[in-house]
Amino acid sequence: MALIARSETVCNLLDAMATTTDPAPNLDTTLGADFEKTDESVGKPATGMPVRTIALGTLGTLLILLTAVGAAGILVRDPILGDGPLSWIRYGHGQMLATAILYIGFALVVWAWVRLGRHVLASRVDARAVLIAALCWMAPLLVSPPVFTRDVFSYLGQGMLPLQGFDPYVVGPAQLKDMPDISQNVHAFWQTTPAPYGPLFILLAKGVVSITGEDAILGVILMRLTLAVGLGLLIWALPGLVKHLGGKLPVALWLAVASPMTVVHLFGGPHNDILMVGLLAAGTLCMLNRKHVIGIILATLAMAVKASAAPALPFLVWIWAKHLKGTFWRRFVRAASISIGIFATTFTLVTLAAGVNLGWFPALRAPAMIVNWMSPPTAVGEFLHWLTSLLFNVSKEPFIMVTRAIGAVLLVYIFVRQWWAAREGGPDAIRRMAIVLLCIALLSPATLPWYLTWGFVIAAALPWQVNRLPFVVGLSVFLVLTYSPAGEDQLYNYPFMAAAIVVSILAAKALTIIDPLNAFGHKRPALVDVGPAPRKDPIAD
Repeated sequence: MALIARSETVCNLLDAMATTTDPAPNLDTTLGADFEKTDESVGKPATGMPVRTIALGTLGTLLILLTAVGAAGILVRDPILGDGPLSWIRYGHGQMLATAILYIGFALVVWAWVRLGRHVLASRVDARAVLIAALCWMAPLLVSPPVFTRDVFSYLGQGMLPLQGFDPYVVGPAQLKDMPDISQNVHAFWQTTPAPYGPLFILLAKGVVSITGEDAILGVILMRLTLAVGLGLLIWALPGLVKHLGGKLPVALWLAVASPMTVVHLFGGPHNDILMVGLLAAGTLCMLNRKHVIGIILATLAMAVKASAAPALPFLVWIWAKHLKGTFWRRFVRAASISIGIFATTFTLVTLAAGVNLGWFPALRAPAMIVNWMSPPTAVGEFLHWLTSLLFNVSKEPFIMVTRAIGAVLLVYIFVRQWWAAREGGPDAIRRMAIVLLCIALLSPATLPWYLTWGFVIAAALPWQVNRLPFVVGLSVFLVLTYSPAGEDQLYNYPFMAAAIVVSILAAKALTIIDPLNAFGHKRPALVDVGPAPRKDPIAD
């Protein structure tokens, strides 16, 4: 029942996105806003540039950059700081200081994002301003060590394995014993784990490592640039998705591109999920624009990065079928058969180009080794085990296996139900696709923070009610904080998690309430209705 309740919560959240547009609120400028409020601004297209907000977030990521060399995913053997006069930042009190300042930098990024959100909801900034802000915040992280994760070192190892004659779907980076600068930087959990990623990602990882060799620093930067192709595709696709799905482009960019989840986790990490969601977003837009062949190819490439994109393909078939003429079943069979042919051809060519085999599919079991309560099925299993252990000394594994199996059955039920309900195609099929992708992230055996971006970047293009956005803000902040800057799981550090919850709630309240702690004695709504929103967005149109 707990699993069903959690899944229904996700569905209800997306179902609650109204198709009507609330009156545009205006930003109260009493607490350091970027603009002066004037009556003439009401009803006019937004053109302002929130310079101070952009500078605030950029200062935050600059602090993250400067302290990441000691507090984030640092190298085991650092050729720059390892034995130099600044090596103190990597150890003891120096590292503690760097960690504290890094969290201050992250707090500034969150503060800037919330301020930007106020401007967006007040229709004071357009999509161009939001995009410039996000890119300015990301720029310092381009040359940063990986933050809040060490996964990128695994990517480099998985790219090096086939170049050294190993099958990345059979062995892990620990086999690279003669290349310690690659293998030793991989997190201990993934040292012996085969790659759970698709042939396209292996091909890209091979390309990166073939250029950078054993230089881990250059490898991280080039891998981040390579994965940023997904960011570019997402930015390209969002305006069209917004037009089809009925959302607002500044809001969509604020949610999907300027969010700390994207700036810090997906880009700063970096994580290959950003490439997957970018390909999927671009493929979805192509399908809606009747460029069906290109759409299926892009969606197949997304799956060839991570298998998590595969459930989106059946929904895209409904989009194609709706654009055809004939009876329902004739349209479906035609769209499905052509889509299967395109998928098979594309996937085969990518697999051959990568020089790998279908050993990828058995390797998909690797993430299931992760056990944490962020996955609702796993959390229920752990909770039931804890209750039982109060009376009996029993193993945890049977509880987790059973609840994960129940979660898998529930996921299949949700997928089938949503897929069949999407049979009329159109924007509703995309909304239901986003629901399924979110449920996959939540009901999988293991859930990691960045998994929730799979469906969310698509959902960002839907209409959103203002009263739903504080929840998104709080959740985004909390998800980043579940891992330490060095990439270690903090989910069982309960005092830290309690503090993270408090910070997340404060960030959520700050979106709509000026001075939520009432520190200045004037706790007031940050957003007040002033009339209808501008009819046209100069960027979206």
